[in-house]
Amino acid sequence: MKKLIMALLATGVLAGCASETKMETASPAAATAQAANDDLYVAFHDGRMNVFYDAGLYKEFMERGETAYRRTFIGEGPNGETVVYGLTGDDKKKTTPSIGEQMMAGNLKAAEDFYGEVYRGEENRIYVFSNWDDFKGYVDLGIDNLRYTDIGAGPNGETVVYVLNASNKKKKPVKTIAKFKAFHGIQ
Repeated sequence: MKKLIMALLATGVLAGCASETKMETASPAAATAQAANDDLYVAFHDGRMNVFYDAGLYKEFMERGETAYRRTFIGEGPNGETVVYGLTGDDKKKTTPSIGEQMMAGNLKAAEDFYGEVYRGEENRIYVFSNWDDFKGYVDLGIDNLRYTDIGAGPNGETVVYVLNASNKKKKPVKTIAKFKAFHGIQ
């Protein structure tokens, strides 16, 4: 009887290990995809629309005006501008669309807790979003009907425009302001 119980316990432990292994191999990829679609950044610069899903690449672009790796689509922007997708070192080896490309094409849904920025150097403005539909609508049409504006509050004195919608138009976007300040290291 003791041997039978030990055999059953061993079988249960091994089965548990096997299912844990399967979960571990599936989980990181799913977690990465989930984490990667929670933000997106666009910088209109030199007549081009530069798109970044990686915050580090976006910050690097803002400092240098270019990225090491990119995928370019001439005339594919909403106003006929060239669209440049910033790529990470891992992305450059892939033949599949990057996360930014998938999100902009509507093939990858944005996370519920979305954060986005659109930098317009010619206006010296940063538009900040907490909603994917507001972000995509602004990128496609360039219209922000409802907003909360903070003049000179950007990291380099830019005007920061927090884009709102009908559901949050009467509230100061406190959480979005906090995310913006944390992202840019502003007190």
